[in-house]
Amino acid sequence: MSGRGIAKAVIGLSLALAAGSAWADSSALVGRWHWNRAQSTTPAGEPVPNDLTVEITRVDSTHVKWSLTVLAEQGQKNVEAFDTPANGEFYPVSSDTTAAFHLGEGSLQATFKGPSGETDDLTCTVASDRKRMTCKGTLIDDQGRTSSYVDVYDRM
Repeated sequence: MSGRGIAKAVIGLSLALAAGSAWADSSALVGRWHWNRAQSTTPAGEPVPNDLTVEITRVDSTHVKWSLTVLAEQGQKNVEAFDTPANGEFYPVSSDTTAAFHLGEGSLQATFKGPSGETDDLTCTVASDRKRMTCKGTLIDDQGRTSSYVDVYDRM
Protein backbone atom coordinates (compact mmCIF):
# COMPACT_ATOMS: atom_id res chain seq x y z
CA MET A 1 0.00 0.00 0.00
CA SER A 2 1.35 3.43 -0.89
CA GLY A 3 1.69 6.23 1.64
CA ARG A 4 -1.32 7.88 0.03
CA GLY A 5 -3.32 4.69 0.51
CA ILE A 6 -2.64 4.83 4.22
CA ALA A 7 -3.26 8.57 4.24
CA LYS A 8 -6.61 8.06 2.52
CA ALA A 9 -7.61 5.46 5.07
CA VAL A 10 -6.40 7.72 7.84
CA ILE A 11 -8.44 10.64 6.60
CA GLY A 12 -11.58 8.54 6.59
CA LEU A 13 -10.85 6.90 9.92
CA SER A 14 -9.83 10.10 11.59
CA LEU A 15 -13.05 11.73 10.47
CA ALA A 16 -15.08 8.84 11.67
CA LEU A 17 -13.32 8.33 14.95
CA ALA A 18 -12.33 11.77 16.16
CA ALA A 19 -13.59 11.85 19.67
CA GLY A 20 -13.14 14.53 22.29
CA SER A 21 -16.21 14.82 24.47
CA ALA A 22 -18.25 13.65 21.52
CA TRP A 23 -17.30 10.00 22.14
CA ALA A 24 -19.46 9.93 25.26
CA ASP A 25 -22.29 11.46 23.25
CA SER A 26 -21.93 9.50 20.04
CA SER A 27 -24.70 11.46 18.33
CA ALA A 28 -22.21 14.35 18.02
CA LEU A 29 -20.23 12.37 15.42
CA VAL A 30 -23.09 10.75 13.54
CA GLY A 31 -23.77 12.62 10.31
CA ARG A 32 -21.76 13.97 7.38
CA TRP A 33 -18.33 15.63 7.58
CA HIS A 34 -16.47 17.58 4.89
CA TRP A 35 -12.69 17.92 4.66
CA ASN A 36 -11.58 21.55 4.97
CA ARG A 37 -8.85 21.66 2.33
CA ALA A 38 -7.79 25.24 3.09
CA GLN A 39 -7.12 24.56 6.78
CA SER A 40 -5.58 21.10 6.36
CA THR A 41 -2.00 20.17 5.57
CA THR A 42 -1.40 16.90 3.72
CA PRO A 43 1.64 14.67 4.18
CA ALA A 44 4.66 15.88 2.20
CA GLY A 45 4.75 14.46 -1.32
CA GLU A 46 1.24 13.02 -1.21
CA PRO A 47 -1.45 14.02 -3.73
CA VAL A 48 -4.20 16.30 -2.46
CA PRO A 49 -7.75 15.06 -3.07
CA ASN A 50 -10.16 17.49 -4.73
CA ASP A 51 -12.87 16.65 -2.21
CA LEU A 52 -13.55 14.27 0.65
CA THR A 53 -16.69 13.52 2.65
CA VAL A 54 -17.51 11.01 5.35
CA GLU A 55 -20.89 9.77 6.47
CA ILE A 56 -20.84 8.32 9.99
CA THR A 57 -23.71 6.04 10.94
CA ARG A 58 -22.52 4.49 14.21
CA VAL A 59 -20.07 5.54 16.92
CA ASP A 60 -19.98 3.89 20.33
CA SER A 61 -17.43 2.45 22.74
CA THR A 62 -17.14 -0.80 20.79
CA HIS A 63 -17.80 0.00 17.11
CA VAL A 64 -17.54 2.65 14.41
CA LYS A 65 -19.32 2.44 11.05
CA TRP A 66 -18.87 4.95 8.23
CA SER A 67 -18.36 5.49 4.54
CA LEU A 68 -15.68 7.60 2.89
CA THR A 69 -15.99 9.29 -0.50
CA VAL A 70 -12.80 10.69 -2.05
CA LEU A 71 -12.69 12.68 -5.27
CA ALA A 72 -9.09 12.31 -6.45
CA GLU A 73 -7.06 15.01 -8.14
CA GLN A 74 -7.64 13.31 -11.51
CA GLY A 75 -11.43 13.34 -10.95
CA GLN A 76 -11.71 9.67 -9.97
CA LYS A 77 -14.31 8.95 -7.27
CA ASN A 78 -13.56 6.28 -4.68
CA VAL A 79 -16.11 5.13 -2.08
CA GLU A 80 -15.10 2.88 0.79
CA ALA A 81 -17.21 1.60 3.68
CA PHE A 82 -15.86 0.51 7.06
CA ASP A 83 -17.29 -1.26 10.11
CA THR A 84 -14.52 -1.42 12.71
CA PRO A 85 -14.26 -2.47 16.38
CA ALA A 86 -12.89 0.31 18.61
CA ASN A 87 -11.25 -1.70 21.41
CA GLY A 88 -7.52 -0.96 21.01
CA GLU A 89 -6.73 -4.16 19.09
CA PHE A 90 -5.54 -4.27 15.48
CA TYR A 91 -8.16 -5.18 12.87
CA PRO A 92 -8.11 -5.14 9.07
CA VAL A 93 -9.54 -1.94 7.54
CA SER A 94 -8.66 -2.91 3.97
CA SER A 95 -7.09 -5.88 2.22
CA ASP A 96 -3.58 -4.80 3.26
CA THR A 97 -3.94 -2.38 6.20
CA THR A 98 -4.72 -2.90 9.88
CA ALA A 99 -5.69 -0.31 12.48
CA ALA A 100 -6.02 -0.03 16.26
CA PHE A 101 -7.91 2.67 18.14
CA HIS A 102 -7.55 3.88 21.73
CA LEU A 103 -9.81 6.36 23.50
CA GLY A 104 -7.88 8.97 25.47
CA GLU A 105 -9.05 11.77 27.71
CA GLY A 106 -10.91 13.98 25.23
CA SER A 107 -9.26 12.37 22.20
CA LEU A 108 -8.92 9.28 20.09
CA GLN A 109 -5.53 7.84 19.15
CA ALA A 110 -5.23 5.54 16.15
CA THR A 111 -2.37 3.56 14.64
CA PHE A 112 -2.45 2.16 11.10
CA LYS A 113 -0.01 -0.42 9.72
CA GLY A 114 0.58 -1.08 6.02
CA PRO A 115 2.02 -4.23 4.41
CA SER A 116 5.56 -2.84 3.98
CA GLY A 117 5.93 -1.63 7.57
CA GLU A 118 4.67 1.89 7.01
CA THR A 119 2.66 3.34 9.91
CA ASP A 120 0.42 6.28 10.64
CA ASP A 121 -0.17 7.54 14.18
CA LEU A 122 -2.82 10.19 14.75
CA THR A 123 -4.80 11.92 17.46
CA CYS A 124 -8.21 13.45 16.77
CA THR A 125 -10.28 15.86 18.85
CA VAL A 126 -13.68 17.54 18.39
CA ALA A 127 -14.16 21.27 19.00
CA SER A 128 -16.38 22.23 21.92
CA ASP A 129 -19.07 23.50 19.53
CA ARG A 130 -18.98 20.06 17.79
CA LYS A 131 -18.83 21.68 14.37
CA ARG A 132 -15.16 20.92 13.64
CA MET A 133 -12.76 18.01 14.07
CA THR A 134 -8.98 18.28 13.97
CA CYS A 135 -6.74 15.27 13.45
CA LYS A 136 -2.96 15.54 13.80
CA GLY A 137 -0.84 12.69 12.52
CA THR A 138 2.55 11.43 11.50
CA LEU A 139 3.23 9.02 8.64
CA ILE A 140 6.34 6.87 8.76
CA ASP A 141 7.16 5.20 5.45
CA ASP A 142 8.84 1.82 4.96
CA GLN A 143 12.26 3.54 4.98
CA GLY A 144 11.68 5.35 8.28
CA ARG A 145 11.02 8.82 6.80
CA THR A 146 8.40 10.84 8.68
CA SER A 147 5.84 13.33 7.43
CA SER A 148 3.35 15.20 9.61
CA TYR A 149 -0.12 16.40 8.63
CA VAL A 150 -3.22 18.07 10.04
CA ASP A 151 -6.72 17.30 8.77
CA VAL A 152 -9.56 19.67 9.61
CA TYR A 153 -13.19 18.72 9.00
CA ASP A 154 -16.42 20.71 9.13
CA ARG A 155 -19.83 19.28 9.85
CA MET A 156 -22.10 19.38 6.80
